[in-house]
Amino acid sequence: MIKVTLKDGDCKEFPKGTSLYDMAKSISEGLARVCLAAEVDGELTDLRTSPQQDCAVNFLTWDSEGGRFAYRHTASHVLAQAVKRLFPTANLAIGPAIENGFYYDFDFETPINATDLDNLEAEMKKIIKEDIPIERFTLSREDAIRMMEELDEPYKVELIQDLPKDAELSFYRQGDFTDLCAGPHLVSTGKLKAIKLQYTAGAYWRGDEKNKMLTRVYGTAFPKKSELDEYLEQLEEAKKRDHNKLGRELELFTTVDYIGQGLPILLPKGAKMMQILQRFVEDHEDAHGWVRTKTPYMAKSDLYKISGHWDHYKDGMFVMGEEEKDKEVFALRPMTCPFQYQAYLNKMRSYRDLPLRYGETSTLFRNEASGEMHGLIRVRQFTISEGHLMCRPDQLEEEFKSCLEMAIYMLKTLGLYEDVSYRFSQWDPNDSEKYIGTPEQWDEAQSTMQKILDHLEIPYKVGIGEAAFYGPKLDIQIKNVFGKEDTLITIQIDQMLAEKFGMEYVDSDGSRKNPYIIHRTSIGCYERTLALLIEKYAGAFPTWLAPVQAKILPISEHYMEYARKVADQLANAGIRIEIDERNEKIGYKIREAQLEKVPYMLIVGEKEQADNAVSVRSRKEGDKGAMAVDDFLSAILTEVATKAR
Repeated sequence: MIKVTLKDGDCKEFPKGTSLYDMAKSISEGLARVCLAAEVDGELTDLRTSPQQDCAVNFLTWDSEGGRFAYRHTASHVLAQAVKRLFPTANLAIGPAIENGFYYDFDFETPINATDLDNLEAEMKKIIKEDIPIERFTLSREDAIRMMEELDEPYKVELIQDLPKDAELSFYRQGDFTDLCAGPHLVSTGKLKAIKLQYTAGAYWRGDEKNKMLTRVYGTAFPKKSELDEYLEQLEEAKKRDHNKLGRELELFTTVDYIGQGLPILLPKGAKMMQILQRFVEDHEDAHGWVRTKTPYMAKSDLYKISGHWDHYKDGMFVMGEEEKDKEVFALRPMTCPFQYQAYLNKMRSYRDLPLRYGETSTLFRNEASGEMHGLIRVRQFTISEGHLMCRPDQLEEEFKSCLEMAIYMLKTLGLYEDVSYRFSQWDPNDSEKYIGTPEQWDEAQSTMQKILDHLEIPYKVGIGEAAFYGPKLDIQIKNVFGKEDTLITIQIDQMLAEKFGMEYVDSDGSRKNPYIIHRTSIGCYERTLALLIEKYAGAFPTWLAPVQAKILPISEHYMEYARKVADQLANAGIRIEIDERNEKIGYKIREAQLEKVPYMLIVGEKEQADNAVSVRSRKEGDKGAMAVDDFLSAILTEVATKAR
């Protein structure tokens, strides 16, 4: 017998070899029906697993992340089985569950179309109805390779060959379909209920653009049709807010094929919003003790070799020249830190000089893979509110807290704070070649950062392998309208690069010491922030952020002179104003201004001219009636000054 401790602390005994599914069934038939997977001593596993010793078991339903993962992972295998039934010559690549669904990558002989998706979805529903039991088994490396070669699955063979020699090679079989997979999966295909295939996209094998382009089929799955329908409705709403579509419609940015992927052009309205954001950030930073630097966009490889970027980040850089041929090789900067350190090194520093806070609105360049490009969210040239803070050990926590408070202030002001989460990004000791420094240095840095985060009561998740190559970081994460998560703001603790660059200060006892460095952004990448703001507000920005804050709509050309007089008065007070001078009916002008999502429409005609007034239509409140120009100006200036949302 083994003892099993359940989540509620209750302890039960079962014969050794009892499967988790049978354990759930013995507890309650209802639990067995809704249970999708389980955690055994914290490890996610199948319900077919049979524990061999005392353990803690947590049964997982749809309400848990692990349960949803197993459910949607099974759906990806059902998709692969459907593909092999309808397209027997297609080769399988990988098919994971993702946050809102699943995908599977295939190598088709000929491209598939929308009709093929419909047929695949119908075949998936047949497989679900067949309620095929799902079996897990393991093989030796030799047998695994032999089986996949016999099945003519070259991508699976490559995956097996690249796995560590001591890795357990597990497979899942459902009827006539077998796949290499770590799991977990449901006990049978019939456990799936509501599925939907959504779209296809190109995906390079293993994310490397040097490899073959595969076809990625995306889908989603839910335990109830009503939940699936609700999700699909939300997705349609998300498409309306997609910054890549809406930003172009509102004439904020555009892209040009012969300029290059990931190199957007900000149009006047988008450039104005960037200017507003940049001034907001820089003014706030200046008021909190940050001083400006302005550093080069490129440097010789010598600089990047000192910092470690040459060894650990060269593939992500735009390099000009070849070391074998050219005396000097240059690269565009992917980050500003090694440049700002030269400002610190300009003279000897005392402990009294610290903390020293350098801020810079930096243009950076990163050679992102072409498949990763997406509107303004992931680009190859971008602008960032970057800063580096040098401090003594006794100042570290207070300065880290100050950097975090500034980021939170920015997020709250922009209206993004409620949408973010925190990730404590740590190194992966099993992949130490990615990083500089010793395990002892990493343990010290991460321990220091963990103490600070816990003391500040930051609700973070841990991300193993997500650290920068020189230190751990707090990543402030956010999702776009489609649920894809990206990093918006980072705050990093670095105790390694100061030593590499010879950055020192003279302490109170006369000894020389290396400062701690905090790398941070206060608002992150401006382009990414702008994309998220477009999606957050569906283009209807708060008045203080709107590129055009008010639009004057003359009823006819007879009132154009008065419209220009009002426009001059508002513009001189700092309001961003436009006049619709077209010879169109007023109803048409109002509808056009509404589509442009302008916060205020000011209608002027005979009565308004006589009273030195404007008839105000608010985007949020509708018709507000006539107001004296001075009264409207006072109201909008207050709204802008308070950054009201």
